Amino acid sequence: MNLNKKSIITKYGKNVLDSGNITVQIALLTYKINDLQNHFLIHKKDFSSRKGLLKMVSKRRKLLKYMRKKSVSEYNSIIKDLKIRR
Repeated sequence: MNLNKKSIITKYGKNVLDSGNITVQIALLTYKINDLQNHFLIHKKDFSSRKGLLKMVSKRRKLLKYMRKKSVSEYNSIIKDLKIRR
């Protein structure tokens, strides 16, 4: 996870320490959401983790909504790059 986190931050941020950028936050949440979806294929009755997944999805949705207001071109590029359905 730590290596993937650093690679995501360097790919979507301006530098290694730029973890507060909106695109970086969306990319990290998308990585965590995809990881939890794989977890639920094995553990179907893990409802407490499912609650955390729903919180992450709603947070990502709010960040995407903010990004769409701020810059439509960045919004479209991040949606296309991360393959998020919208």
